[in-house]
Amino acid sequence: MTERAYDIVLFGATGFTGGLTAEYLAGHAPEQTRWALAGRNQAKLEQVRRGLAEINPGCAEMELLQADIGDGASIRAIADCTRVVITTVGPYIHYGEPLVAACAAAGTDYVDLTGELEFVDLMWLRHHEQAQASGARIVHSCGFDSIPYDLGVLHTVGQLPDGVPIRIDGFVRAGGTFSGGTYHSAINAFARLRQAARCASERRRLESKPVGRRVKGVTGSPGRNPDAGGWVVPFPSIDPQTVLRSARALECYGPDFTYGHYLVVKRAPQLAGLLGGAAAAIALAQLPPTRDLLLKLKSPGEGPTPEQRRKAWFNVRFVADAGGRHLVTEVSGGDPGYGETAKMLSESALCLAHDELPDRAGQITPAVAMGQPLFDRLQRAGIDFRVTG
Repeated sequence: MTERAYDIVLFGATGFTGGLTAEYLAGHAPEQTRWALAGRNQAKLEQVRRGLAEINPGCAEMELLQADIGDGASIRAIADCTRVVITTVGPYIHYGEPLVAACAAAGTDYVDLTGELEFVDLMWLRHHEQAQASGARIVHSCGFDSIPYDLGVLHTVGQLPDGVPIRIDGFVRAGGTFSGGTYHSAINAFARLRQAARCASERRRLESKPVGRRVKGVTGSPGRNPDAGGWVVPFPSIDPQTVLRSARALECYGPDFTYGHYLVVKRAPQLAGLLGGAAAAIALAQLPPTRDLLLKLKSPGEGPTPEQRRKAWFNVRFVADAGGRHLVTEVSGGDPGYGETAKMLSESALCLAHDELPDRAGQITPAVAMGQPLFDRLQRAGIDFRVTG
């Protein structure tokens, strides 16, 4: 990569999660990091910059770059001037592709926090080969989707015997509220299940499989699970797909790797309510009138209060069996969707910008792109990875 004006450009700092990401970078980016904010509204960018200067006076003269997703030239200019792009602008299926395309063409590393399966598969279909050719690392899902699971499983695998079949089940607990942007992304994803299924099928058809190794996901049944310490339901989010893609790419996951992914609740009525609520939301999202009503319930840009975020938490337990070894590990932290997501996203960008990493390119997972250097960063930043049993 030729010398660029910036190490990191953050696109979306005027939004809720983007603002938290900017605040994290202002407080934690090394002094030598050259970074800038990009967006379409100059006045809002200036307001964000003033807030950042209160955290770090050095941000007072930070560059503000004009860019609009609808203006291809401005997006290409962003990709050309930096080593890494962070984007928090969703729903990504509507607003994400121009930045992915520009970064794949320019050889610029890219991180986002998407949990949208269709978007990730579609970007692989359209831009993976270009990114491989240019040397760009396109790394989706660098927040609560899917860092705790991808890095947590990688950490767990590292504690297990080599060269034996591995079975890991991940059990997710979390407490907190969600922003308007996250809500809108979820409703839009529910409305596009058929399109997502087509993209996933096409990707499976084209994507190469590991040679001489087997990697598979399993879907269990809802019910009481003693390993999880509660009632569980299979959780078909983007997270198990990310884990399985890391396992297919990295031989350290062994000759026969199996992963299951579950959401945990304390009581059976909660489980029934969760399943019923999800089914209702999916059904209502299929028709434009009812979908519009759902979207009006929460506005993009809204988010939990600082007090709500201080009370939020997450814990992911991984139960592993390999070669006669039984192991339990956990990943835990604070506010999963916002405070910790901003931390994970920022540390991923800093890792790509500053750390010595494997020579890999294309659309790849966090574990494949960054692995141990990102794990070390997250531990230093306060994300707790531990062996518990």
